[in-house]
Amino acid sequence: MIVRQAPNALKIFFTLRGSIIPKIYPQILMITLLSTLITIIQHWVPDSFPYYGMATFTLLGIALSLFLGFRNNASYQRWWEARGIWGQLVYDSRSLTRQVLSFVEDDTATGRDTQRTMVYLTIAFAHAVRHRLRGTSPWEDIEPFIAPIHHDHMRQARNVPDYIMRLMGKHLGDIRRQQLVSEQVIQNMDERLTSMTIVLAACERIHNTPLPFAYMLLVHRTTYLYCIMLPFGLVASLGWATPLICAVIAYTFFGLDALSEELEEPFGLAANQLPLTALSRTIEINLREALGETDIPPDITPHNGYLP
Repeated sequence: MIVRQAPNALKIFFTLRGSIIPKIYPQILMITLLSTLITIIQHWVPDSFPYYGMATFTLLGIALSLFLGFRNNASYQRWWEARGIWGQLVYDSRSLTRQVLSFVEDDTATGRDTQRTMVYLTIAFAHAVRHRLRGTSPWEDIEPFIAPIHHDHMRQARNVPDYIMRLMGKHLGDIRRQQLVSEQVIQNMDERLTSMTIVLAACERIHNTPLPFAYMLLVHRTTYLYCIMLPFGLVASLGWATPLICAVIAYTFFGLDALSEELEEPFGLAANQLPLTALSRTIEINLREALGETDIPPDITPHNGYLP
């Protein structure tokens, strides 16, 4: 995710970090070259392209803007919902840790081991959710927090976060059988586990259910057709200003299209997607600090304005 900056009026035109330009410059270049070619033809062979008037392109532009605006809103809603879901995971992780440390007595070796196991499994769950959503290997991040006896079974699991959640449920059952806490506290802890399960399911829903392909295809086609037809209708009235105007319009429409596509999948590693690595590291730091550990990894800070 791009950390918000406040560039001055001059810098804002040359900022590429977080900009959509690197993804759409081929389309902008294509429209600019096409507009330049049409302008040259019109200059050397006058009246090659008759004046069509702006009413047609205005109506098409308004229709295309509505399509792009609707898709952009839908993509942003997915991005914001995903951020809210990860905020819920941070809340649930801290709440469960507080309950474990507050109500499970630590004056015995069994109590201390139980506290540490539950907190470590919570950390492993957060890392596992991130890796599942990004399709990356989770073992380096989660195996240090899980007992070696579970490693082989965990590597065979198709859904690693769900496997970790089942381990947490079993440990919660052990806490109940050993009567380390009251029934009311057990119920509250189980509610936190249920909420974390809902977080995983909600993330999987967003990740596995993209916007309808037919709608995306319609927007892509309309954007290309409009930008390609635009210089033919403008050259008779704008002359040598046609390439510049067409490039700006292409930047706007192709940029909105590409940005919507990037926000549609909020869990990736692109510049404008969510900083899941930083969020899961925050959970790890908070929970290990609650355990009283001192060998804690540092916070993940932005690098060149980018927070992974």
